Amino acid sequence: MDFQGFLKALARRWPTVVVCLVLAVGAALAVTSVSTPVYEAKAQLFVATRTGENSIDLNEGQTFSQARVQSYAEIVRTRQVTAAVVKHLRLRTTPEELASRITAVVPLKTVLIDITVQDTSPRRAARTANAVAQRFSWVVEQLETPKRPVRPLSGPDNRDGETVPVSPVSLGITQEAVAPATPTSPRPLLNLTAGLVGGLLLAAGLVALRETLDTSFKTSEALGAFIALPGLGTIPYDRSAPRQPLVNADGYSKRAEAFRKLRTNLQFSQVDDPPRIIAVTSSVPGEGKTCTAINLALSLAETGVSTCLVDGDLRRPCVAPAFGLVEDAGLTTVLIGQARVEEVMQQVAGGLSVLASGAVPPNPAELLASARMEEVLRQLADLYEVVIIDTAPLLPVADTMGLASLCQGALLVVRAAKTNRDQVRTATESLDRVGVRVLGTVFSMAPVPKGGRYGRYGAYGQYGELPAPRVSATREEEAASAVTPGMDGQ
Repeated sequence: MDFQGFLKALARRWPTVVVCLVLAVGAALAVTSVSTPVYEAKAQLFVATRTGENSIDLNEGQTFSQARVQSYAEIVRTRQVTAAVVKHLRLRTTPEELASRITAVVPLKTVLIDITVQDTSPRRAARTANAVAQRFSWVVEQLETPKRPVRPLSGPDNRDGETVPVSPVSLGITQEAVAPATPTSPRPLLNLTAGLVGGLLLAAGLVALRETLDTSFKTSEALGAFIALPGLGTIPYDRSAPRQPLVNADGYSKRAEAFRKLRTNLQFSQVDDPPRIIAVTSSVPGEGKTCTAINLALSLAETGVSTCLVDGDLRRPCVAPAFGLVEDAGLTTVLIGQARVEEVMQQVAGGLSVLASGAVPPNPAELLASARMEEVLRQLADLYEVVIIDTAPLLPVADTMGLASLCQGALLVVRAAKTNRDQVRTATESLDRVGVRVLGTVFSMAPVPKGGRYGRYGAYGQYGELPAPRVSATREEEAASAVTPGMDGQ
């Protein structure tokens, strides 16, 4: 997945991004509110050497100080310093705990030592930093003071000419610590920024994980790249489709245009050997196969093609309810010999003939794969130019396998962002095993591009808008271009 595809995935899964951001920012604000403020006080020491007045001695002293100052910084947190400070200030802590709150930093190429102490009280932090600096100076000078040589137990006592050892280094406080006005932690702005960044990273990780685990198809191009079948149409998503599955044949909606394109692509894809009996199926329920079969049949009838729509889903028939037709008499009635095709065929607006499913039988798979079903299909093919059959899903039941083998072609409906690769692969392999010619795929419930226009043909207006009448049109032209009201619904 490239960067552009990842951005599209983030936009598509925006609820996940919003939830992650809210949780991360909420956590950052909660941590900020419950955190105890911590203050830092800093004292600064200067390390000097006691040398002669000539330049050579000064240079040697400077070099000596810079060489030793790094080692001095490590002494700040020793017990020699911290234990005395705890005792002197009567702190309610241990020398080890105090040492954990002390840092000593030597700026590069200097003989300065910055001592920083952290505490929950700003005044106590300043007092502790100054006490640590004073004690640290005394400890270093004591360590650098040469020891007197041990005198023999016997011998003359010549102490009159002895000199007192002096430390070659001297540490002076150049900056005393003062009580800080603001705490160094927590930092609300920094925590909020960290929460935002953390939320985005969490969202990106979750989206990447879901995209990796999600093997459904987001675009018709992805479906075409996965399976070697032509994509005959892309049907946009319409939330009103479950309530209104029929598309107005004379409408200019996105879905109406999509079914017209599907009809045209189907006709041109099989010019040399056009199929007369076409099964419309899907891998699993809920992919829009019934809606596709109904509106494809309506679209074919719209062009004057003699079309028959058969409800071949004998387990969950939906064609007759969509048109408001009689459900009890239909395909099963003909298969068991209780009626002829002509007696149970029903007509709907637009010149479409509909053969309902009839009563639900106990053995739909056997009925649909029977020789009698083959005879009925041949009879329908003699009466109509195209026979569209709405079938049951392929994977849950075996009904469609026997019926599809009697057809001259099949359309496989794949729902956007739901049908996964394994389901599509299994469905196509099942059709191949019984020798069914898969004419192509129909990508249903696809996301609608923003803008809702015909690409660069902006003058055509938005989908769903009727063309504006021409000002110079005559009455005859206006009457000829008037839209005849059709069925409501999708």
